[in-house]
Amino acid sequence: MNFLRRIVKPQSKEDENFYYDLKELLNFKPINLNHYKKAFTHRSLKLKDKKGNPINYERLEFLGDAILGSVIASYLYKKVPEGDEGYLTQMRSKVVSREHLNTLGQDLDLIRFVKSNITSNQISVNLYGNIFEALIGAIYLDRGYNYCHQFIYEQVVLPYVNIERLEGKISSYKGYIIEWCQKNKKQYSFDSYEDSGNQSNKHFSVRLKIDGTMIAKGRATSKKKAEEIAAKRVYYAMQDKMKNS
Repeated sequence: MNFLRRIVKPQSKEDENFYYDLKELLNFKPINLNHYKKAFTHRSLKLKDKKGNPINYERLEFLGDAILGSVIASYLYKKVPEGDEGYLTQMRSKVVSREHLNTLGQDLDLIRFVKSNITSNQISVNLYGNIFEALIGAIYLDRGYNYCHQFIYEQVVLPYVNIERLEGKISSYKGYIIEWCQKNKKQYSFDSYEDSGNQSNKHFSVRLKIDGTMIAKGRATSKKKAEEIAAKRVYYAMQDKMKNS
């Protein structure tokens, strides 16, 4: 089929602007804008198709996550031939970490495309990473794997993947603390409790103790996040000791 005949032409001025903004972002011509519109649609709009299926970015996020992981895995496999399975898995986790993906989404200013019913001050930082993955899913449906590979290589690998820097980056502070405690035969505990304070949203606080001594606290909207915050604070408080033992 002739490529030009496959292009779905913009039907409005808004679509036309969206098309050219996407073209500049992707560095290639999008074909079917509907895939990208879905990637930037938040579930708060509660849109559904004719069959009653939800129209939002979440399924595309699932697809994009898998494709991103495969592209990064392939790159690391070729780039680091001496790396074993554990090393490659750890390095891939660092590249596709939630924190890293959120940064990518922010750097690309993807939030400018998002349609939602939530205010800017209610937007979770994780939305940036979620939308980035959904965009990759949309690219896959629109142009296929090779174009996904091109986009990920240009937007992720070239500007962000530095092997030496990644080797020194901690992907999970909680995991690092637990591993250090086990290695050095120290007792640790993450004691959590609900702590909403004056806020309407539920929050959790965590006390991280090592050998019975409370070293740091963390507070967030989930136990997992609160534990990671507490562990990160412990790491920075004790990093010299940890690196020498």
